[in-house]
Amino acid sequence: MSNPQRSPLNPTALSLEDAARALSQVGGEAVTEDVLRTDVAAGAPTNPDGTLNLVHYAAWLAKQMGRSAGDAHGD
Repeated sequence: MSNPQRSPLNPTALSLEDAARALSQVGGEAVTEDVLRTDVAAGAPTNPDGTLNLVHYAAWLAKQMGRSAGDAHGD
């Protein structure tokens, strides 16, 4: 079975498929394209071409977690 060489991934411009694969590999739980699509629909930032910048996505997630924590504390 041959393994064609793939271009290195650009963390500032990943397809949702590649982003899901990368996040699943480095995180403690599986991330699917559906999860990312749901996040994008909820306001997660994307590049004009629809790709995902992992740094911007991580910042958006942190902001969402902060909002959730504030809700839990009655802020």
